[in-house]
Amino acid sequence: MDPQSPPVRQWRVPREVPVLKAVGALALVALGLVLAGGDPVRPALAGLAAAGLLGWALRDVVAPVRLAAGPDGLTVLRGFAGRHRLPWDAVEAIRLERRSRRGVTAETLEIDAGETLHLFGRRDLDAPLDEVAAALDEARPAR
Repeated sequence: MDPQSPPVRQWRVPREVPVLKAVGALALVALGLVLAGGDPVRPALAGLAAAGLLGWALRDVVAPVRLAAGPDGLTVLRGFAGRHRLPWDAVEAIRLERRSRRGVTAETLEIDAGETLHLFGRRDLDAPLDEVAAALDEARPAR
């Protein structure tokens, strides 16, 4: 990397999230076994739900970085653990959306790249979304 080029910024899933998902999966299996009462369907359903939760936790371990910004553009997660490179000229807009419903406000960082829209929540990036949006605006070259 050129010493004059700005560093790459990365935002990732909090480190404790995959652990919590794995503990939740174990709790589901235990609950399914405790409540089975001789019925094989309940533990099977709990096992399926736990497998889904473990798969979700595995994704957090295999691909913890959800968004990265550098001088050439953005890198976003695609699919289970793939990466997709977005050059800065492909990024049409970076918006912070706030929606309130029933007294709860939800924030979403939206990166509009023309034909694709990438959405990130607070738990995806482990940072306040307004700070991430500001950092992305700062990293983006002037048009």
